[in-house]
Amino acid sequence: MINFLKKLHADESGATAIEYGLIAALIAIGIIAALSMTGNSLSAGMGAAGDGLNSAEINVNGPYGG
Repeated sequence: MINFLKKLHADESGATAIEYGLIAALIAIGIIAALSMTGNSLSAGMGAAGDGLNSAEINVNGPYGG
């Protein structure tokens, strides 16, 4: 019984698994935050480009008039 308790106390595989799980969770949070910021920036840029295209003058006679 004492040997079992000594082995159980020395076994750190559960703690290692928890540490890896915490590291994976932190990495996932970082990735989600980065993608969220990039998505918002990309959406704003595309909106500005669309507004520019919508307000552009259309020349039906071509680039040289006519």
